[in-house]
Amino acid sequence: MMYRIASGWPGAVGKLEDALQDARFVECGAQQEKSVGWIEPRGQEHGALVEVVGGQWMLKLMIEVKVIPASVVKRKVQDQLDNIEASTGRKPGKKERRDISDDARLALLPVAFTKQSSVQVWVDPKAGALVTDAGSQAKADEVMTWLIKAVDGLVVQLISTQTSPAAAMALWLSTKEGPPDFSVDRECELKAADESRAIVRYTRHALDTDEVCQHIALGKMPTRLALTWSNRVSFVLTENLQLKKVAFLETVFEGASSAPGDAEDDGFDADVAIATGELRKLIPDLLEALGGETVAA
Repeated sequence: MMYRIASGWPGAVGKLEDALQDARFVECGAQQEKSVGWIEPRGQEHGALVEVVGGQWMLKLMIEVKVIPASVVKRKVQDQLDNIEASTGRKPGKKERRDISDDARLALLPVAFTKQSSVQVWVDPKAGALVTDAGSQAKADEVMTWLIKAVDGLVVQLISTQTSPAAAMALWLSTKEGPPDFSVDRECELKAADESRAIVRYTRHALDTDEVCQHIALGKMPTRLALTWSNRVSFVLTENLQLKKVAFLETVFEGASSAPGDAEDDGFDADVAIATGELRKLIPDLLEALGGETVAA
């Protein structure tokens, strides 16, 4: 997901490092259901929270939640309700039921399993762009919330384009031709806008067919379309301008080799350099293919 930094980004790495330290990740306590905080992008304990590789800034947010199955809570609550009814002859009211449910969750928290997920944030300060690999808008919103909390005055906006991705994808499929530097691959999803909400999915299937054109002519709009940029990066573009399934092709790695004896953490620098180096060129080309970026008022 791609954002434009409108204002407030700290110009010095040290300032951002200090700002994130106050929200460094700490694992959930015994009675804590969720914990969120910043961790070391490089994965080295007690390391920097902001890594800079080739002028590109990398951050990482960790989200830990305790998993308490609803069925377990329900059974525990029901047992207590049955005991109250058996001993007092009365059925607890709504408020008491709520209190019992809350108490049951609190009692289960210390023994609950924890689930961790992390989200990477890449900032290109020179371009004023921010990209996150969050898998959903809700997760991306959470990341932005924590970043804005840490950086006083930070304002970010989702990037939008003059032509909607759905309209552009429909044109590319209808004309059987992708935009300059992009080729259409063999995966797409079409969805009807009427009350039927009918969905047609193609996987490992040629898309330059009359059948696909007919679906679009009948009102089904593309919500996902697989593309390849310059024979270097493949991805799936969504109707919300998200890039899914990003993969770097063999041509990206030609001539790029690690010398024997490289330090283990050198892999981080190489990965960041390759990924950001390719995406810094792909993203402007994609925005141009979508009619250019919409300038916020």
